[in-house]
Amino acid sequence: MRSWTLKVAVGVLSVGLVAAGCGGKRTPDASSDGNAGGAACEAADGRITIATGNSGGVYYVMGGGLAKLISDNTKLKATAAETGASVQNIQQLVAGDYDVAFSLADTAADAVAGKGAFDGKPQQVKALTRLYPNYTQVLVRADSGIDSVADMRGKRISTGSPKSGTEVIANRLLTAAGLNPETDVQAQRLDLAKTADGMKDGSIDGLVWSGGLPTAQITDITTSLKDQVKFIDITPQLDALKKVNEVYDRGVIPAATYGQPADVPTVAVPNVLLVRADFPDGDACAVTKLIFEKKSDLEAVHPAAKDIVKEKAGMTDPVPLHPGSLDALGG
Repeated sequence: MRSWTLKVAVGVLSVGLVAAGCGGKRTPDASSDGNAGGAACEAADGRITIATGNSGGVYYVMGGGLAKLISDNTKLKATAAETGASVQNIQQLVAGDYDVAFSLADTAADAVAGKGAFDGKPQQVKALTRLYPNYTQVLVRADSGIDSVADMRGKRISTGSPKSGTEVIANRLLTAAGLNPETDVQAQRLDLAKTADGMKDGSIDGLVWSGGLPTAQITDITTSLKDQVKFIDITPQLDALKKVNEVYDRGVIPAATYGQPADVPTVAVPNVLLVRADFPDGDACAVTKLIFEKKSDLEAVHPAAKDIVKEKAGMTDPVPLHPGSLDALGG
């Protein structure tokens, strides 16, 4: 696993497509009017930026792979940037800092409804496609006394980067267990790299992470600490979570993913790839089509891409599917 992770990191960085911490507005060719209006499924000349997530997460790796795929196979030149993930991605997508953004489906649903972090301000975004599912991975130190989410009362818990989809899920998970995320736990709003350091040095009792399987830095923690850490089952909170958003579903982290003694039941939520409502139809069609025609290339970047299924690509409600993507999917 360490060898695979290193190869992925080197591969993404070597192509020079991950521009950490920076974004950039789309700079289309002068001949592009920004609206394909039923034109052929072909991208115009231009540059686009992709908002991903923490450097230790799957969004970051997958985003680098997607940027390379787009640059190698279309007229668009794409770059991927490290970000705080879902909430930040959508805010900066709408602001024009990025052109394409990874997001958890629950955060995206909040965005179009103007709920949660987007209170009162519905965001004008559309989906290119549904992606692979994220798995809510709740890992605690074995000596922390935590066997359930309710046991996190008074504990030092990493709830993810500020304005991330992980933070949204972590807070909802704590609330579902009867805890106030602001007062009942010592919330540590840390990215995954700092979270991993805290788990290793004992300054953090547990973490909540929403990501694909496997996530490299979760592998790092479980490999380094072995039986000093354990995953906990959070499915007792699933019914309460579904009352907030129907997108939450039951999932399983297979034992082999992180070398655990048994499978771990958990909560899963799909990912979606978002653009602004004015993203050109031809670009949307070309990028969406490329994801499925070259899916094996994305699988080589990260195995989570195996769970990108064309039959589910259009299942992005309540986020509307982009018209160009609808064309690409034969709808």
